[in-house]
Amino acid sequence: MMEQHGTIDRGDGVRLAWRRIPGRGPGVVFLGGFFSDMTGTKAEFLAGWCEARSVPFLRFDYSGHGTSQGRFEDGTIGRWAEDAACVIAAQAEGPQVLVGSSMGGWIALLLARRMQAQQLQARQMQVRALVGIAPAPDFTEDLMWAEFPPEVRAAIERDGEWRRPSEYGAPYPITRALIEDGRQHLLLRGPLPIEAPVRILQGQQDPDVPWQHALRIADALAGGDVRVTLIKDGDHRLSRPQDLALLGETLAPLLVEDGG
Repeated sequence: MMEQHGTIDRGDGVRLAWRRIPGRGPGVVFLGGFFSDMTGTKAEFLAGWCEARSVPFLRFDYSGHGTSQGRFEDGTIGRWAEDAACVIAAQAEGPQVLVGSSMGGWIALLLARRMQAQQLQARQMQVRALVGIAPAPDFTEDLMWAEFPPEVRAAIERDGEWRRPSEYGAPYPITRALIEDGRQHLLLRGPLPIEAPVRILQGQQDPDVPWQHALRIADALAGGDVRVTLIKDGDHRLSRPQDLALLGETLAPLLVEDGG
């Protein structure tokens, strides 16, 4: 079926862009990474993969990302998690597998914890399973702030922002609000009460998220159905053909309605 697209007002006049492929049975929601958008390689792969199997698929841009409105500098983990919840509530129904890349893995875990706690009714969105691609919960504190030299910390505290060089393009802003808000959403300081199946794909040559971070997530999760796949030569993006094939192989069993 043809992909649908549109925007939704998140409640304060900022419109969030989304794309959706209708289908049958459990669906897939893709949550992108920090400073990325919904037209990246993994999102496009999943769109084609789901369409070929008549699996519902939803992707979107957080505020300040891609074609959504808002300034990137105004975003925080909490704000982007609310963006995700807003789009999913409006465009997804029934069981969903959340596929989160990097920061999207953090947001997927936040949403799964919330949905499980709320015990949503059958017709509302439920988290069937999670797939993390180099998932990065707590990255603002453990992979940024803890690693920043004193002069960078001082600049953020003094100026409210620091531009971090990136291997993927122009430098991007790290704001004091991002760091401070991140501390309100840390997940790896204790048990993570999520019972849904979780699959983690993690490259061991990832310069942004060390592979040991994936093991911390697995250890924190309360559920027993947790599997971590380490790709010895894999980078952070995991967007090579063999990485995408592995993503499809990982996702397929999670969508089988009888669980078999």
